[in-house]
Amino acid sequence: MGIAIRLITLTTVLIMSLGVAGCTVSTRTVDADEEVVYDEGYNFSDKKNIVAALTNSLLTKKPLVSASDRPIIVVYGIANRTNEHISTDGISDDLRQALLESGKLRFINKEQRENIAREADYQYGSRVAPETRIQMARQTGAKYMLTGTLRSIDKEQPRQVRLKKKVLKYYSLNLELTDLETSLIEWADKTEVIREASKPFIGW
Repeated sequence: MGIAIRLITLTTVLIMSLGVAGCTVSTRTVDADEEVVYDEGYNFSDKKNIVAALTNSLLTKKPLVSASDRPIIVVYGIANRTNEHISTDGISDDLRQALLESGKLRFINKEQRENIAREADYQYGSRVAPETRIQMARQTGAKYMLTGTLRSIDKEQPRQVRLKKKVLKYYSLNLELTDLETSLIEWADKTEVIREASKPFIGW
């Protein structure tokens, strides 16, 4: 009887120890260039690859590859057509940053238009010296508009007797460069992310 009680107690202690170990939090710093994938869903590594591929395409194809006057672009964002909450503003911001760093393009600061107008109204009040005011009607118009759409498709294996099921996730980001004067699409390209995951039916 005593041996049985000791075995039960030892088993209980072992289970509690494993539970405590499982609840321990560990952290590490991840390098920005390291590809980290936990599941089949969209992640920050995908964003880096998407931005790199589309930036290269836009800069090495017509009309921008032959432009010598640093064309001006306004970004009207990327529409999220997936069923996930993905911040496509982050993709737009990274695209604009990469294109700016190329030194071949200029961008309208569309997000700050209201603040620019507010500052212009202030300067033309009675508090700013006339000789230091900005000149009105001097803002530069864009030549091109950059827009895009992010889409996704989910596929799962049909129900069968198995220990694991496979899930396929497909993402597609399409970008378009439109000439604002003619409304013609002068450049379009897309990049894809396809990822398959094998998931156990029972897990932690």
